[in-house]
Amino acid sequence: MKHVIVTGGAGFIGSHLVERLLVDGKSVVVIDDLSTGTLANLEAVRNHPRLRVIHARVSECGELAELISQAESIYHLAAAVGVELVLDATVQSIKTNLRETEAVLDAASDHRVPVLLASSSEVYGKSRKESFSEDDDLVIGPPIHPRWSYACSKLMDEFLALACARERGLPVIIARLFNTVGPRQTGRYGMVLPRFIAAAKSGAPLRVYGDGTQRRCFCHVLDTVDALVRLQNCRTAQGEIFNVCGSHEISILELARLVISTANSRSSIELVPYAQAYTSGFEDLSQRKASLEKLQRFISFTPHRTLEELVRAELK
Repeated sequence: MKHVIVTGGAGFIGSHLVERLLVDGKSVVVIDDLSTGTLANLEAVRNHPRLRVIHARVSECGELAELISQAESIYHLAAAVGVELVLDATVQSIKTNLRETEAVLDAASDHRVPVLLASSSEVYGKSRKESFSEDDDLVIGPPIHPRWSYACSKLMDEFLALACARERGLPVIIARLFNTVGPRQTGRYGMVLPRFIAAAKSGAPLRVYGDGTQRRCFCHVLDTVDALVRLQNCRTAQGEIFNVCGSHEISILELARLVISTANSRSSIELVPYAQAYTSGFEDLSQRKASLEKLQRFISFTPHRTLEELVRAELK
């Protein structure tokens, strides 16, 4: 029986994807070095007879070629995560994003095993468009600011994947993930919502970086996973790039107020200058909203879980 490979399957999004695939009747092999993921994320399915977990870096997994030769598909989610991690360990983050993807694509190309590559909204860089579309020009900041290294490394992943599709006939789908939130996400690497919820629960100030007017769209992890599975199952999606994003836009300041009011918390809001929160010269984007027209056209997908529902569930 063939299996599905999920790299980074012990991570926040990956663990939810693994659970979904098992429910769908798939046999799943997780490859994860546990650098940012944890086996606790897979606790609910730890003893599942159709799950195998391999603790290894993808590029150093001795069984990788054999595992891929017997796979029906691959979800490649293994990557550096979070702005804070990228800024604190830039060299390792770049190497992780490039080397692990290269290893997956090379092995998958030998057997033409379909790969869904999880990319990032960061590739849109400093674009000022009100809504990002998959065929937009990309505007990346200068290399003297390390925050743009993540965007460039994920963009190189995309270029390599699409080159493998053209030159080697590899079936590839690219999903540009925007802000994904939900159970098991931590604030360890700067993720905003779990930081806010933890602060509201403890009565500590909610620290909003910048002036809080920057706007983002948040997508529940189960909606994100549903989109990934449906894309992988859509043959016409091969060779294409898709935004995967929530449809409701909210400012970070409004998000902080929503968390405080929903939690009935006495926490205050503290505005923290970027220079204090990050390294000097850090640049943020005023808004990051995606067009979902292409995703809807290919798989008739619309996220349906609201941010309010998520906040309430996380506060329980």
